Amino acid sequence: MIRVGMPAPNFTAEAYICGEITTLSLDTLGERWKVLVFYPLDFTFICPTELRAFGREVEAFREVGAEVIAISVDSVYSHKAWCERDLPEVRYPLISDITKQIARDYGVLDEQKGYTLRGTFIIDPAGIVQYQVVSAENLGRSTGETLRSLQALQTGERCPVNWRPGEITLGKG
Repeated sequence: MIRVGMPAPNFTAEAYICGEITTLSLDTLGERWKVLVFYPLDFTFICPTELRAFGREVEAFREVGAEVIAISVDSVYSHKAWCERDLPEVRYPLISDITKQIARDYGVLDEQKGYTLRGTFIIDPAGIVQYQVVSAENLGRSTGETLRSLQALQTGERCPVNWRPGEITLGKG
């Protein structure tokens, strides 16, 4: 099972991005920070609130050199229909994990239900998982906390509780 400090499992899958269906792999994003956002299913209740929130903040992630990538077990055509109907602000890739292999590789698949828990993974430019949070399907995540965690990791230093960019760190580890 994947853990912080381990290489992130690579994948190649179909993705829906801004009106286009394409093939995307983790490696094609190059040596950038990556924020993987696993969510249970398209056309549900909490998921659109999260994807919209990441859509509103996607430029803030990009400004610090990170790409947001959302992943669910739905088909790429489901992603397309959902974005066109309900999520025009989602301007980042939605990966189709129809085989559920990506979710298995990242340890977020609920095998009984057939879809993922809410998993957030931050992967550094070298391809190493630096952060992971997995929660139940009924709890939406915080985009602000995800961005703050990314920025803290990017300092390369020890960051105390509630640290914010511009504040004093506790030095190198």
